[in-house]
This record gives sequence, C-alpha cells and structure tokens, in this order.
Amino acid sequence: MYFKYLPLIILLTLLEACVPGPEDVSETDAFPDIYPDYIGVTVPCNIAPLNFLLRDSCEAVYVTAATEGFEIKSHKKGNEAIFDLTEWKNLLDKAQGKNITVSVTVLHGDDWTKYKSFDIAVSGDMIDPYLTYRLIEPDYEVFSRLRIVERNISDFSERILCDYNAVGNRCMNCHTHAPGDGDLSFLYVRGEGGGMVLNDHGNLRLLDFKTPDMVSGPVYAQFDPSGQFLVFSTNAIIPAFHSRPDKRLEVFDTKSDIFVYDLQRDAVLRSPLLADSSRLETFPTFSADGNSIYYCVADGPIRPSVIDSIHYSLCRIAFDPRQGTFGQSTDTIVKGLPGKRSVSHPRVSPDGRRLLYTVSDFGTFPIWHREADLQMVDLTTGEIDSLMIVNSPMSDTYHCWSATGRWFVFASKRDDGLYGKPYFAHVSPDGKVSKPFLLPQKSPSFYDDNLKSFNVPDLGAVPVSFSPRDVAATMAGKN
Repeated sequence: MYFKYLPLIILLTLLEACVPGPEDVSETDAFPDIYPDYIGVTVPCNIAPLNFLLRDSCEAVYVTAATEGFEIKSHKKGNEAIFDLTEWKNLLDKAQGKNITVSVTVLHGDDWTKYKSFDIAVSGDMIDPYLTYRLIEPDYEVFSRLRIVERNISDFSERILCDYNAVGNRCMNCHTHAPGDGDLSFLYVRGEGGGMVLNDHGNLRLLDFKTPDMVSGPVYAQFDPSGQFLVFSTNAIIPAFHSRPDKRLEVFDTKSDIFVYDLQRDAVLRSPLLADSSRLETFPTFSADGNSIYYCVADGPIRPSVIDSIHYSLCRIAFDPRQGTFGQSTDTIVKGLPGKRSVSHPRVSPDGRRLLYTVSDFGTFPIWHREADLQMVDLTTGEIDSLMIVNSPMSDTYHCWSATGRWFVFASKRDDGLYGKPYFAHVSPDGKVSKPFLLPQKSPSFYDDNLKSFNVPDLGAVPVSFSPRDVAATMAGKN
C-alpha cells in the first residue's frame, strides 16, 4: 500500500521543497504575530518542537532557529512553521543554558518581509516528561465523552488512560500523581458504584472509604511524600447561575471537611480542627516533608445571596505521619480578605520553600472567575509574589509543580476566556519566574480546532502502567 502512493509522496515533497527562498527582503522592527506566543519564553531542554503559525495570512514562511554554530530551518507554503523532531532535539542539546534565536521571514504576494528576531532561552532544568489532563467541555452542568490523557511533552505522542467507555460515561476527575513517583496515582469516578481508582504501579484497586460522618466521597485529594497517606476533602457542592451578564456560573460548598486516609492501615484519620461544622475546610495538600497539611478555610454556612462576601484563607496544621496524629492548633499563612483575596488550590514546591496558590475576588471555584490569578508565597520569609509575568486577564489556576521544583504547569483561559490550556513557567533557584509558554502541538492550528478544555494538568516522571481496559475491569470488580 505504501509503494502505491510513493510517487505522490515524492511529488508533494518536491513541491514543498520548491517554495522559493527569500529574496529582495524588506525588514520591519516589529515582532511577528505568532501563535502560540513563544517570544521571550524559557523552555526546558527536553520540550517538543515549538511549532507555531503566523496570524496574518501569507503565501509562505521561512524560519530559522539557531544557537551558537547550529541552525535548523522550517520552509513551507502557508503560514505554519514546523520543525523536524530530530533536528529540534539536536538544537536543544546545543542550546542548553543559552538562547535560540528565531528569525521569521514571510511572503505576502510577491514581497518578502523579515520580522524582528526573538530569543527563546533553553534551561538545563529538565521537566517531568509526562503530562496528564482531563479533556472536558468548558461547562459545568453538561459533559460527554470524557477522557483522561497522558501526553509525552518531549514529543507529540499521547495515549488515553481512561475514557467514558471504561466508566459508563460517568463523570471522572483528573489523574493525580504522588510526589516523586510517576506510577503511584489515582483518579476518581463519580456516581453509584464509583470510588477512587488507586494505581499502585500498575495494580489497580477501587477504594471507597466514605463513612457516615462525611458529606461526600473524596473531592480534592493529594498524596503525602511517602505515598502512605491521602489527604482529602469531602464537599457538598452547589452550582448557581449568575444574573449578572459579566458572570456565568458560581460553584460553592455548603459543607466541607478534611480527612486523611492511611493506605497501609486502611484507616481514616480525623481532627476536629479540620471537620468543624461552623467552618468550610477544603483544598488540602501535604507539605514537602509530610509533617504539615496546608488547606483553605472560610466561615460557614454559605448562602447564594452572600457568596461574594466569602473569602477563604490559607492555613496549616501539623501532622505526625509516624503516629497518624494532628496538631492541636492551626496557623494562618495567607488571610482571606475582600478584594481579590480568596485562596484556593495550594501546592507546595518539592523543596518546601515555596507555595503556589490561586486568588480570586471571592468564593472557592476560581476556574469560573476571570480575575483568578496565581500567587506564590515564600514559606521562609512570608513574602508574596503576585506573579505578574505569569497571570493574564482570564482565569489562571489548577497548577502543579515539577519533581525538581524548577517548573510548574497551570491551566489558563487567556486565549478566549473559555477553554483551559496547559502553560508552563520556569522558576529559578532564587524564585524568579519566567514568561509562561503553551504546551506545543504537532499542528500549530490544533488549539484553534480543539473543543475541549485541558482540565487539571498534572506532571509525572514516568508513563503510568494502566489503560482504559484496566480501569473498566477494576470498576467491574475483576481486578
């Protein structure tokens, strides 16, 4: 079959190669209008090719990407710049700790125009090569054909970890890795017969540790560094629609508490400070050493009429993993205050030095808040970085650290205010954060045609060892 079409393949290759090279070129001092925007970003030395397109229409584009003594090219008809994977990897190898200079020349009619060149910094800090995310419509009350996907971000390969066929087209939440262990993870299937699907290095089992004193099963959960404990919140979640034209949907908790599950002893651990009926505790996560739990809390109960007065604070409580006991008091790290200071989704860096969180004007569901931004607090000094270089006018949230703490990924709706997409930012040892860049795709027009949000991106060091068939078998009690 291949040989049948070989002459056509050769012809198309020759036609593409016959795109005339730039001549009689005029220059402009403006940067090219490219998508994704890779101008001035910092990237890891193991990232896939940063293919992009020109937003202005053109007949051809000629691009060079060069570092000291080495250059690769993309020369194509149309408005796309696509780099060869092998050549790109060679370029990254030679550019570690240096810059790649990108020059873009386009053909408009009979005239070639060269734009101002731009740099891409290549960090020697590698990033975890596997990214998982849930693909879901950007709506709350309607979903179909959900999938959890694992993408190798060093190239363009991806595979499905779980899809709607495996779980009876029920809602499933995102896949979460344990710190430093890419193949210890879980996902949660909602509805009757559901529960937490725990992946212990390819061995799957269905956990259902809901007890009568819990308002729900686990909603927001995280592993401790040892992989022995899961801290999780149980939440009674209510959606409500806004009457204001500038807002669409609000989601809030009427009840929420926090518990810890000991995977080795099959036991639920409790503290009255984390299950206070007069307060709303949620979004728990362990510290880097496993000796503390960070979480968000607000005074309850919440009524829809006063939702805009609810502001969550970031707090911390001690936890002794040897005894399975909690501290007798809590500390407030970031106080929830009116005016863009309701805290959610705390995540501690692997070295324990910094904590990323989301701030919004009010409430507990920032993905629907356009003003939602990321902030970072230095846990040693208490200094807060507003991360102006990272944030956008649209929702920026659902973040995750890399294993080294030199990178984080987050979901941003900056392109259109509707679809969440995974962006990455570099963090230097002194805490300086770089301009974020969008996950590269093989086709630069992918995001223009995609109709799913990349929900809750999570980084892993190795590919996980289960498939949709394994999840289906686990749900059916066959594992």
